[in-house]
Amino acid sequence: MAVRIGQEPVSVEDSLARVEHPSCGGVAVFVGVVRNNDSGRRVTAIEYEAYPEMARKVLEGIETELKRMHPVKKVVLWHRTGRLRVGEASVVVAVSAPHREEAFAACREGIERIKAELPVWKKEYGAGGAVWKEEQDLRKPSRTRRKTAPARKNR
Repeated sequence: MAVRIGQEPVSVEDSLARVEHPSCGGVAVFVGVVRNNDSGRRVTAIEYEAYPEMARKVLEGIETELKRMHPVKKVVLWHRTGRLRVGEASVVVAVSAPHREEAFAACREGIERIKAELPVWKKEYGAGGAVWKEEQDLRKPSRTRRKTAPARKNR
């Protein structure tokens, strides 16, 4: 299975075995793990929630696009759901391509697209209790928000 979302632990070894191909000299793997902090806040665990059917379709779309846009042979995109402790892997992206540059580019695009597009919600647990990641981000002042210009009046 090239794409997977669920509570089963992700396996780097299994993902590597699934992307092996005799015509490929480059294999790139990204593994995202739960870290013990976020923006200065102590984190003890993260809980991921998703609507599996919707998330699977998004992952399949990303896989298709990676194969269309990069000369890759095989792609693995796996994301965990459920409660994960610090140090546990939450996501794996693995790709094989004829050359390393192609493998690196596709792998990077794969994780960036997962972060931007995958409908997965994240709750962080820490000293102050549990906080949905989106709630925490909304409380931070954004430096990247654009100020919109006032609407022009028709003359």
